[in-house]
Formats: sequence, C-alpha cells, structure tokens
Amino acid sequence: MGKNKFHDGPGPSQRQLRVGELIRRTLSEVLQRGDIHDPDLNRMSITVGEVRTSPDLKIATAYVLPLGGKGQENVLKLLAANKAELRRVVGKKLGLKFTPDLRFQLDQTFDQMDDTRRMLNLDNVKRDIE
Repeated sequence: MGKNKFHDGPGPSQRQLRVGELIRRTLSEVLQRGDIHDPDLNRMSITVGEVRTSPDLKIATAYVLPLGGKGQENVLKLLAANKAELRRVVGKKLGLKFTPDLRFQLDQTFDQMDDTRRMLNLDNVKRDIE
C-alpha cells in the first residue's frame, strides 16, 4: 500500500483520534437531527463510521454511508455542497480554535466485511480453518 497523509509514521496520535471521534459524533448528531439548511440532505439517513484527521488537524475526512447503501454518489455531492455549513456547525459545537476542513468519502468497511464473510464461507477456506 502506498503512503498517504493519514498513515505516515507510527499511526495517528491520541489527539488525532480524540478530535476525529469528537467530529464523528458531532457530524452524526447534526446529520441525524437535520440541523443543516438543505432539505435533500436532511431527508437522508447517513452513518458516519469514522473520521480521520491529518497530523496537523487541518483536514478531517469523514467516512460516510447512506442507510441501506443506496444513493452513495448523491450523498457525497450533498455533503460536499453543504461542507461550509457543516464545518461551521461542527466548529461551533466543539469550540475548536481551528476547525478542520471537512472531506467526505464512502465508508467501504461494510463492503470489506461482506467480502470477508463470503471468503470465510468458501469450501476450501472452511476446510483450511477447521
């Protein structure tokens, strides 16, 4: 795997993990309550699985998935279109001195878990495990 700005060195610091989790909870709450002035976004149920921050805490990438997995591309467009308002609300609720720039990506974790389950159910894999 190639290096990227989120995985260089020994891994995320405690501060990165703490800020990422605070942003994740706040984004989840804001999206759940419909605090954003976009009716299309407020109609969607969005899961925020994880938020990773860059080492300097200037960028926060939220890994999201619409409930049921439908409308994935649409959810990214809606979140990007409302990024400034989401950032403002997160900054206000968290009281951060500097609120990171928000980025959004689809959460692939569920797909990876499904792939793993499928692989574990293959006959030759079952045979090797037992």
